[in-house]
Amino acid sequence: MTNSSPSARPAVSPAAPPPAAAIPQALSPSVNPHRNPRRLATLRTIAALVLREMSTRYGRTPGGYIWSILEPLAAILFLSVGFSLVIRTPSLGTSFLLFYATGYLPFNIYLAVSNTTARALKYSRPLMRYPAVTWVDAIFARFILNSLTGALTTIVLITGILLVVDGRAVLDLPNAVYACLLTMLLALGVGTLNCVLSGLYPLWEIVWSVLTRPLFLASCIFFLYDTMPPLAQDILWYNPLVHIIGLMRTGFYPTYSASYVDLTYVFAVSLTILAMGLILMRRYHRVILNR
Repeated sequence: MTNSSPSARPAVSPAAPPPAAAIPQALSPSVNPHRNPRRLATLRTIAALVLREMSTRYGRTPGGYIWSILEPLAAILFLSVGFSLVIRTPSLGTSFLLFYATGYLPFNIYLAVSNTTARALKYSRPLMRYPAVTWVDAIFARFILNSLTGALTTIVLITGILLVVDGRAVLDLPNAVYACLLTMLLALGVGTLNCVLSGLYPLWEIVWSVLTRPLFLASCIFFLYDTMPPLAQDILWYNPLVHIIGLMRTGFYPTYSASYVDLTYVFAVSLTILAMGLILMRRYHRVILNR
């Protein structure tokens, strides 16, 4: 019979740590499960496209961004001087400059954003051969740049007009800001839909320019919706820009109620057109690019 002492027992080695490969990847401190490389790549691509358009459109022109301010300013001055020779006072307030600026500047944002967005695929076609650039990047790059340019132009001109002719005006900035945002949303929807239609049917760009030429007169830039005959009101009410310009003017004329403004209608029309444009663009963007 043998005696076994504690010193005679075999030593038990401590358990070895599991290999690195056995550690779940989700628990590894070097892996961030919330990181989205595609989202970051999209943001970088849109920023690069915005910088490219800024350099090509404004960098090669003497004056650059100054022309984006001088052009609407010249239009507002022309309207103010021309109508001041015909009528004594504007329909609202005492300043022709402020009255026509509150009508023309939202229309100018809509026109610039919708037209440039409609040509997004044509403008970025050479870059879209690279997998990193998608049709979404091309559309949103032009939308962002022209929206910011229009907003900056509006702020500069409205501020200058208020300082020069009517520095004591009572402002309702939320209504003015909301009107500009609705204008951008409507312009994005119309521009995206026209981008598809003009890509599939090249003649559509000419047809659309002819159809929308009376829009400058039918958007209540020169007059108030309330002063129009009932038949004209029934027709003009379906123009979303009439509601947007009416909302814009309530931000600068506290006594103007603009009871005809229906923001739900403008929002619904904008989203419907945008949804149609995005659906058709997703379906036909390769067909357009291969032409």
